[in-house]
Amino acid sequence: MSHPPTNGTPEQPLKVGVIGLGWAGQQHLDAYSRAPGVELIALAGLEEELRGELQEQHGIPHAFADWQDLVALEELDAVSVAVPTFLHAPIAVAALDRGLHVLSEKPLARNAVEGQDMVDAARRAGRVLDVAFNHRRRGDIMTLRRIIEAGDLGRPYYAKASWLRRAGIPMLGSWFTNREMSGGGPLVDLGVHVLDYALHLLGEPKVLSVSAATYSELGRHGRGGDERYSAMATQSAFEVEDFASAFVRLEGGGTLVLEAGWAAYREQDDLLDFQVYGTEGGARLHALGASKNPTADLRVFAEKDGRNADWSPEVKPGAGHQAVIDDFLAAVRGGPDVWGAHDGSLALTRARVIDACYRSAEQQREVDV
Repeated sequence: MSHPPTNGTPEQPLKVGVIGLGWAGQQHLDAYSRAPGVELIALAGLEEELRGELQEQHGIPHAFADWQDLVALEELDAVSVAVPTFLHAPIAVAALDRGLHVLSEKPLARNAVEGQDMVDAARRAGRVLDVAFNHRRRGDIMTLRRIIEAGDLGRPYYAKASWLRRAGIPMLGSWFTNREMSGGGPLVDLGVHVLDYALHLLGEPKVLSVSAATYSELGRHGRGGDERYSAMATQSAFEVEDFASAFVRLEGGGTLVLEAGWAAYREQDDLLDFQVYGTEGGARLHALGASKNPTADLRVFAEKDGRNADWSPEVKPGAGHQAVIDDFLAAVRGGPDVWGAHDGSLALTRARVIDACYRSAEQQREVDV
């Protein structure tokens, strides 16, 4: 077991390590570097040149090729896991069993079975296990959530949520398109974000059943990528879907339609979208440009005295991964009374829904969650 975590004061900062050198890992490194009361003391990743560059950039004393060497560091308090999905569970469980707090990139794991192992480890260790759902920290989504919570839309009964790309398959032949390593395609990659922000906006209704379909029409022919994603970099087999949709039944009678696509013949710009109909009003959040667009077009549809009273709320950009890191650090500093509420359970509910969607698509029928 590692030493008992500090509260992260300037005199006794939280000592943190990051596993993974890609885009997500670099987001975590930057956010920790900006956070007060935090000391980045370790970095792990296979890419030797990049590892050295990031170590020098952030002034990190320890850098390893093997994640196991990082987890073994005695002085660590917490670790971020920003690696391919098949490594989330083994790394998180090992870190939690050592008494470390863990922040994992999404999805929680390849499936709910592995996710349950992670949650069990967090409960066994009495430590924090959080997952980086950064899109719920968008300013537009937080604004819309306040509007829904205030009752301005009445009772939401139907919603549709999407994240769609024209040509955005992440590297054919990489771990992203290998089913064993990734757990699936855009449904588990983008769709878990969509599911998370949609349920978050709707007040966390319980999901009862799903009816889903998956498609692999472009990626298996070597199409659906551009320069950003190097889709033609290899000739390896494409083993996952490139588009998915799901009809989700919610407790209380509400329904949610999800769409997640890496590739489809649609407009060029990525789209992150949410539309909701309620008994007293509706709303649409439309972010053309998706995650590169910090504020969406947000419109609330209302009625007053029998007339349209639609309006557009003021929206400010959110803090993205910085907010994810800040929330994780706040949970760690909250002490044992807070840690139990951060055991990965919320992310596990998402994993169970995604698993049900894949079962439904395979069986071509509606399945219970």
